[in-house]
Amino acid sequence: MFSNALIVVLMLRTAFFSGVELKKTGCRITMNIQVDLTESDNILEGFIRGEIDAHTAPVLREKLENYQNHQGLKAELDLSDVNYMDSTGLGVFVAFYKSVNSNGGHVKLKGLSARLKRLFDITGLGDIMDIESVGKGGN
Repeated sequence: MFSNALIVVLMLRTAFFSGVELKKTGCRITMNIQVDLTESDNILEGFIRGEIDAHTAPVLREKLENYQNHQGLKAELDLSDVNYMDSTGLGVFVAFYKSVNSNGGHVKLKGLSARLKRLFDITGLGDIMDIESVGKGGN
């Protein structure tokens, strides 16, 4: 079920979304992502801000991995301040979803812009995952 969706994702052009910015200061590149996760009584609440791409996805993956094997975890991740995501970011959410589901849990993604929701929909993941969009932000 996921293999076909992942193949489609890999075929997507990274240029599907425009506007990726990494801030370069001298020789230092600052990654534009912030991941705030809070877990209490097996309920994980998360708020993600910025851009999720090949440079920032490892930060998100590492933080989510700390929770993905909890039995019966109920995760709700707010992406309302995510302004860009490529196939690398999509892969992080798919891996987290699969792991949490296999441990009897549930993942809900909320606050997705129309642009991010479309990325999940065109890969078929919008029909599989629990996603709540806000209908803002592009086509």
